[in-house]
Amino acid sequence: MKNSKELKKHLMRERVSYLMLLPNLVMFGVFTVYPILWALRYMLFDYKGYGEAVFVGADNFVRVFTRDPVFWAAVKNTFVYAGGKLILTIPIAFLLAVLVSKSGRANAVAQSIIFTPTIMSSAVMALIFYLIFNTYNGSVNRILMSLGLIKQNINWLGIQYAMVTVIIIAAWGGIGNYMVYFIAGLTGISEDLYESARIDGANNTQIMFRITLPLLAPILKMILMLALVISFMDMQSIMVLTEGGPMNRTNVMFLYIYQLFFPVTAGSAVPQEFGYGAAVSLVAAAIIGGVTLVYLFLARKLDKITE
Repeated sequence: MKNSKELKKHLMRERVSYLMLLPNLVMFGVFTVYPILWALRYMLFDYKGYGEAVFVGADNFVRVFTRDPVFWAAVKNTFVYAGGKLILTIPIAFLLAVLVSKSGRANAVAQSIIFTPTIMSSAVMALIFYLIFNTYNGSVNRILMSLGLIKQNINWLGIQYAMVTVIIIAAWGGIGNYMVYFIAGLTGISEDLYESARIDGANNTQIMFRITLPLLAPILKMILMLALVISFMDMQSIMVLTEGGPMNRTNVMFLYIYQLFFPVTAGSAVPQEFGYGAAVSLVAAAIIGGVTLVYLFLARKLDKITE
């Protein structure tokens, strides 16, 4: 009874806070919890969005692991895409943060320009780059031809270069976001440390590796974690640029799942299969969870070594 009275008093005292949280909780339930429960139900059924759902048990999961080479090609592409994006994005974002982190009008303008791609629509950005990398009248081929670096037009979205192209475009769109995180970390480092190091005779390289990078380690771990998860779930620009082609060379896990639920075109090679798509979603989530756990384990091991 005492706990019940205390709970009522707490609810009355904090009722305004809970009322303000209510819309977010409702939206979370409708757009997150309900779809997850829906997927958990239909992953055991053969359901194509019409007619009755036929219970098939674990057959959807057997199909994922034994009869779906397209999905595992998408998994491989996802790792290549995520790795390439991280290798390009994180170092460039860090270098730009070092260059423009100081206060000043010029640096503020530079930060705004670099950050602009982050707030652009992924679809619009991909469409612009589709025109830039166009085989016959794109500006990239035109510039390379004028410089004499190539003798014939390159199909940047063809089999040979499609993955490299989408990685470059994705890195361009994400650099500004991670640059802001690095700037936040750099501004938290006291200038007294740099002055003391210079007085002791340290050069810029020693200051970078002995002071800046060690003190940025906590925020760097957060940036890497965030970039890793986002890269594994990224699909918008690929969907606009290549739709996963050519020949599934750029198809990634979440684009494949999207195609199972919503075929991109009426003649799509991937049929609409809600039940199987739900099963694939769970396997993809498990893969991302496994990668995340491995990263956290390695990060903790590294922390113990550097202590």
